[in-house]
Amino acid sequence: MQITRHNEPNQTNGEPPVVGHQLPDFTVIQADGTTLIAQDLRGAYTLISVVPNIDTRVCSISTKRFNESVDRFHHINFLTVSTNTVADQAHWCAAENVHRMQLVSDQEHHFGGAMGLYIASDGTDARSVWIIDPQGKVAYRELITEQTHEPDYDSALAYLEAHQELN
Repeated sequence: MQITRHNEPNQTNGEPPVVGHQLPDFTVIQADGTTLIAQDLRGAYTLISVVPNIDTRVCSISTKRFNESVDRFHHINFLTVSTNTVADQAHWCAAENVHRMQLVSDQEHHFGGAMGLYIASDGTDARSVWIIDPQGKVAYRELITEQTHEPDYDSALAYLEAHQELN
């Protein structure tokens, strides 16, 4: 997939899955050092916010923005995936007072590689927002082609609001 960062062209390792397709298998590392796999997300709607680097302005803003919305939703998982280490993510969470949004590390690029989001030239994953349904299928996606732009928070959260009662 073609993306840009500060209007400079970049390429991901593939094409991301489309709505209706099964979430590909992946492994990421949780704050406690354990692994999380795609199968673990089954049974509930899950919002996945993918950020290239949690220590940058837009990534920080989007993670905090979704974190502010977590309490409005019941039985819905909220994850932020970044290629930062677990230690870097823990430091950021402590500094930014983020406790509800679960950050997971894709330091090994399993998630980005499986999703077609990995950018080899800088070792990050492309900014995007995903909502996965309880059966593990992609129900919503937003691919942010200019990586310095924020996602459309309202659309993603409206999708969750519309489906919250169905979960």
